[in-house]
Amino acid sequence: MKNYIQPGHTLTLAVPYDVASGGGFLLGGIFGVSNISAVAGEEVEASLVGVFDLTKAASQAWSAGDKVYWDDTNKVVTKTATSNTLIGVAVEAVGGTASETIGRVRLNGSF
Repeated sequence: MKNYIQPGHTLTLAVPYDVASGGGFLLGGIFGVSNISAVAGEEVEASLVGVFDLTKAASQAWSAGDKVYWDDTNKVVTKTATSNTLIGVAVEAVGGTASETIGRVRLNGSF
């Protein structure tokens, strides 16, 4: 097929703000996890699908299967839909204490 480009599991994107390796970022409607640390404007390979441990809102408990969203203001994953971008689902339960700041997320690259 002449018009096929690639599977689309990763894309080369310019990060809109500084990001650490393994950190999430939102570029328009595309959410990705950076494969390297980069400064704003630098191009990175970004993973768009897969399961990742990402920084979450500390005040929230998650259940497996909860829809999760990217809070681009605070640069965390949250269950709060309002003003945030759907990125996937939680794949494990995690508590909501201040020390529980990592959540396991399955990204859905179609959002």
